[in-house]
Amino acid sequence: MSARKVRDQDINPCIEESDASQKCLDAYNYDKSMCSAFFLRYRNCRKYWHSVMVQRRRDGIRPEMPSAAERLEMLAALGGKPY
Repeated sequence: MSARKVRDQDINPCIEESDASQKCLDAYNYDKSMCSAFFLRYRNCRKYWHSVMVQRRRDGIRPEMPSAAERLEMLAALGGKPY
């Protein structure tokens, strides 16, 4: 059940960044120092979408996390990923 949530586009907005981090670790034999840029991008992604979720909660918007389609529209309006 938990693994499904992690891979669900509607629940986890940072799947792409997570996958990139994992691929980097695989490529560099789990040398974390080689993948710090990927980790930073993932962390910034999580921070950004967490702030969106908190703001939606404050505004009383349900669901708190926008769906995958809504997130794509939001990112397109911003001109790309802000992180």
